[in-house]
Amino acid sequence: MALAAPETFHHILRVFNTNINGNENIVYALTAIKGLGRRFSTLVCKRANIDHTKRAGELSSEEVDRLVQVIEKPIDSKIPEYFLNHRRDIKEGTSSHAISQQVDVHVRDAIERLKKIRAHRGMRHSNGWRVRGQHTKTTGRRGKIMGVTKKK
Repeated sequence: MALAAPETFHHILRVFNTNINGNENIVYALTAIKGLGRRFSTLVCKRANIDHTKRAGELSSEEVDRLVQVIEKPIDSKIPEYFLNHRRDIKEGTSSHAISQQVDVHVRDAIERLKKIRAHRGMRHSNGWRVRGQHTKTTGRRGKIMGVTKKK
């Protein structure tokens, strides 16, 4: 009886400049990549024909390549547009899915665009005030911007 070669188990995978824990389930391990959530990673595993009950360290290099290919080009893999996190870009008008450093770039560009057109949200960003409708009369009084000092 011949012994089968032991499968290699990777404790840490490096994908999109992110260390992925090989002991975690592949769906949850992919969420370590910025821009990927549980629902999107589940869909990526389905489109790449990978069993979602596998551990991340059990994947072969071919399976990792398929995952990377689906994540890089989700529209070619027939992932619906409403799953993408960067829809209808202002400049090109196309939809894409931003991951890792691209997420930071898109957010920074959006904030700069709001400041440039002097939108209400942009002005609040530039002043350092709360942007999303939070109360500011009694909370968040530390820092220079509110101009409230404690009487002595």
